[in-house]
Amino acid sequence: MLRSMYSGISGLKNLQTKLDVIGNNVANVNTYGFKKSRVTFSDAMNQTISGASAATPNRGGTNSKQIGLGSTIATIDTIHTQSSLQTTGRDLDLGISGDGYFVVKQGDALSYTRAGNFYLDDNGTLVNANGLKVQAYKVDENGKRSQTIGDVAVNVNAILPAVTTTKISVSENLAADAIDGSVFSQQIKVVDAKGKEQTATIYFQKASNNKWNVFDAEPAALGDTSGTSPKPFTSLNFDANGQLVAADKNQPNKTINITSGKEDDTNTPADESVQKAQLDFDFSKLTQMKGSTTALVNPNGNKEGKLESFNIGAAGEVNGVYSNGLITTLGQLAVAKFSNSSGLTKTGGNTFQESINSGTANINIPGEGRGVIASGSLEMSNVDLSEEFTEMIVAQRGFQSNSRIITTSDEILQELVNLKR
Repeated sequence: MLRSMYSGISGLKNLQTKLDVIGNNVANVNTYGFKKSRVTFSDAMNQTISGASAATPNRGGTNSKQIGLGSTIATIDTIHTQSSLQTTGRDLDLGISGDGYFVVKQGDALSYTRAGNFYLDDNGTLVNANGLKVQAYKVDENGKRSQTIGDVAVNVNAILPAVTTTKISVSENLAADAIDGSVFSQQIKVVDAKGKEQTATIYFQKASNNKWNVFDAEPAALGDTSGTSPKPFTSLNFDANGQLVAADKNQPNKTINITSGKEDDTNTPADESVQKAQLDFDFSKLTQMKGSTTALVNPNGNKEGKLESFNIGAAGEVNGVYSNGLITTLGQLAVAKFSNSSGLTKTGGNTFQESINSGTANINIPGEGRGVIASGSLEMSNVDLSEEFTEMIVAQRGFQSNSRIITTSDEILQELVNLKR
């Protein structure tokens, strides 16, 4: 009789815990990146009145007799299912489509989160709502990614220095079926030693079946003997397969004309002048095939540029857009993956930390077996209100039923006490 009362008490305690978890889920229905929890129960100890007996030739076996002693909490699980992404249009709002967690840091401690509402602090460092620093891989000017993660900073006052043009790469195709004397021109922009952008025009003139001459001024018609035609600064020879002969692929230090604007003492643009520049030419990707002439001339170098904006791509790359038209990668966000994400420990502030059962964080860039970044979106809470309210009703009825067990046991005890009268 008293066992039933204590069983009812255990049910009340466990169902109250279930209601606590449901209440926390409902309270976080609008919390970005929140992962709901659930409670599962198991029966507690069982008192064995008599054990089981085996069958004999003269008598069959019997089962054991056991009385349960109530219920207990088996698990409180965190459900890490993907929730839907809500579009916000804000550049620093990031969602992960797929598996993985953003890595944030406070001091030397790493935490992990699915809430991607990030901000820039006064130093330009990318942080979350609580000031934890978002971790990313550094990317140098050559596009090489570092092996370790660190803070990512966006200097809104950054200036990309001017780089003098030293090399021009020429690719695509020169038409093999063009008639001799045909001219194809391509205007290019080069940056001089003072960081100023100047203009150069390259002319390709077909000289014979497998030969083209290259000029930095407009050539005269083929066969002109007036002596006024400029001389080519190089010639290109192709084999029968339309490939450049080895000697013509790389031609260093060719001097060409560039056009620059002169300025007077009042900084008012004046007449243009022609200057000489020595540039290395790379023709290795140029072919001569039938079809159209599409020779593409691509110089290196750039003018000075100021950071105008930045954006974050699907692979987590933080791209800075400069006023000179260049886009450079400032860093690449890190994403962590766990062998048992349900084993992570909630630490408040939409963050998780490793536990002894979660496994070690496997950190890499997005897309390497991990989810990709959805810029301008935030992951919503995965709490389903209809499910939570249904579970609340079940818990409420269970609580009432266990209360009735206690009151019924109390009435029986009252009858027992009244036997003394």
